[in-house]
Amino acid sequence: MRWLLLLLSPAALLAQGTDPRPKPEDYEAHGQTAGAAIGAEFMIHSFSGRGITYLAPDYLVVEVALYPPAGASLEVVPGAFSLRLNGKKGLLSPAATTMVAASLQHPEWQTPPHLQAGAGVGNSTVILGAPRQSQTPYPSDPRSAPPRPRPQDSDPDGLRTPPVKAEELVVETALPEGQHRGPVSGFLYFPFRGKAGLLKTVELLFEDAVIKLR
Repeated sequence: MRWLLLLLSPAALLAQGTDPRPKPEDYEAHGQTAGAAIGAEFMIHSFSGRGITYLAPDYLVVEVALYPPAGASLEVVPGAFSLRLNGKKGLLSPAATTMVAASLQHPEWQTPPHLQAGAGVGNSTVILGAPRQSQTPYPSDPRSAPPRPRPQDSDPDGLRTPPVKAEELVVETALPEGQHRGPVSGFLYFPFRGKAGLLKTVELLFEDAVIKLR
């Protein structure tokens, strides 16, 4: 039931993507198809927005930007992308953003809970992991609620608005599907439970383009 409620949440309709860089060559990797130029960057497990960086430990994250010809529009279909790891024939397809959001909102459903740490980096904040589940046997006990992370170093009085939640940001910054006029960019999430350090090659496939990310 919780999954269903999240999938039907209005937040799922608010995907805005990220801010495209001026040109595809500004990304670490880039390529060309018949209908658009592509820029891409392999983020491993991280995604960011609003000065906050989160980790999605069960996914490989790729930021993708599409650049149609001047004055033209394009139809963005996230499912048209795939990822090839270490040259294997089997390809990974991107997960639905709502499913990624659900796994971040309730990490105990997929992976054991782990410690959370917040660190201020300039004007940014990095959030690692997810809250450890409380051992308090009474859900109504205030001690059972994990503390919400905030950039304490730059906000000692707690007056700043709390950072956006991971499950909200993952939807907001996802590659927005549909018709777009001009450049559009956002994150794609490919399910992956292995060790990223063992990946020798990572390739993004889209239409007739093969973009080497690693």
